[in-house]
Amino acid sequence: MNTLSIQENIFKALSDKSRLRIIKMLQKKPLCVCEIKEILQLATSTVSNHLSVLCDAGLVNSEKDGKWMNYSINTEPKNNMISSALLYLQFILEDDETILNDRRIISNVDRNVLCCK
Repeated sequence: MNTLSIQENIFKALSDKSRLRIIKMLQKKPLCVCEIKEILQLATSTVSNHLSVLCDAGLVNSEKDGKWMNYSINTEPKNNMISSALLYLQFILEDDETILNDRRIISNVDRNVLCCK
């Protein structure tokens, strides 16, 4: 993939409020779709689409864990542009009320309850 395409994917991924919220959540801990869906109050298909965009940009990884697919921040990006974007994302929105509220909710979501509904 050429440099322009990589940049385009990164900027596309970061151009959406819900995707920024997902990244900020995943900075705290890996989450499954059900947990993210609960926090964002969005449809599963919408959350899955957002996660696909984030994964395509190289910002987020997915890993199968039993019956769950866990999503986490990419800790070993293969490209310096992705590394730079992830570093930048560690420092932004830290005092944003929506992000702070999401982080409070994270501590109360239980995938064992949510995913069995």
